[in-house]
Amino acid sequence: MRKISLFIATSLDGYIAGPNDDLSFLKSVEKEGEDYGYTKFTDTIDTLIIGRKTYDYVLREIGSSHYDNGQRDVYVITRTEKPSVGRTTFYTGDLSELVKQLKSENGKNIYCDGGAEVINDLLEHDLIDEFIISVVPVLLGDGTRLFKGGRPEQTLEFITAKTFETGLTQLYYKRKK
Repeated sequence: MRKISLFIATSLDGYIAGPNDDLSFLKSVEKEGEDYGYTKFTDTIDTLIIGRKTYDYVLREIGSSHYDNGQRDVYVITRTEKPSVGRTTFYTGDLSELVKQLKSENGKNIYCDGGAEVINDLLEHDLIDEFIISVVPVLLGDGTRLFKGGRPEQTLEFITAKTFETGLTQLYYKRKK
């Protein structure tokens, strides 16, 4: 069965975005030639699940080919129906049903790139199998939390941690079954 992996960056105080969905804190760890394992990770996936706000940001800042490169299916979780574009589907249905369907199909793994609402919906249904969380050495003080309260407790198994010269620390956990 395919697994779903969260690969995301957060501030040290647990925010994936500052106020007004500001992601500029990520620039503090940008370094030419360093992708923090992103390319190696994306070689293991063929499906992406992403929230609409995160998708819109990446579309504006990087371009649609960052996600829909012709090699994977992209599901943008949204409340607004839109027609598919290339291999990108704007999905308005039940997220847990989509994930259960995708996990049962043949293929590579599934990547969740956020946002917070999508992550927390997946956590509420215990659907994330592995967590790769890059901690950026900055305290934002406010913004969008990576993990919201009000969901069931989940126990994770520590796999590894890796540090980088930019100060970023990458934590890798698997869901304990």
